[in-house]
Amino acid sequence: MRFWTKILYLVAKFAQGLLDTSVLIDLESIDPDLLPNEVSVSAISMAELSAGPHATSDPAERARRQARLQFIEASLSPFPFDADCARAYGLIFAAVSAAGRKPRGARAVDLMIAATSISLGLPLFTRNAVDFVGLEDLTKVVSVP
Repeated sequence: MRFWTKILYLVAKFAQGLLDTSVLIDLESIDPDLLPNEVSVSAISMAELSAGPHATSDPAERARRQARLQFIEASLSPFPFDADCARAYGLIFAAVSAAGRKPRGARAVDLMIAATSISLGLPLFTRNAVDFVGLEDLTKVVSVP
């Protein structure tokens, strides 16, 4: 990472944030200075991580995914997808539709994670910011390189 880019990240560093599944998957390779001081996770991300070991036939990769899941389960208590998240999801559905994007299908899981960030009032840290285009007025999406 370039020196000035890193300085900008450090200056703009958030105290708290919700980590998207993409960040959790790459956690070992991400500079901790690019993440908030206090991290949170959605139960939706935990569900995605729980499916991960079953989505590969490679035993070594399955073991890595299982180890990652166990580490994150032991380290963080996930926030549930509750009634506040459901209401936020309605706002997200409308915003994404208005932006000309499809809120259904595989994207629904990403949008449920964004709904969790909105309900908690936390910025969403992701490696796939394009997944959250159209939500700029609802939540702060922080792209993690």
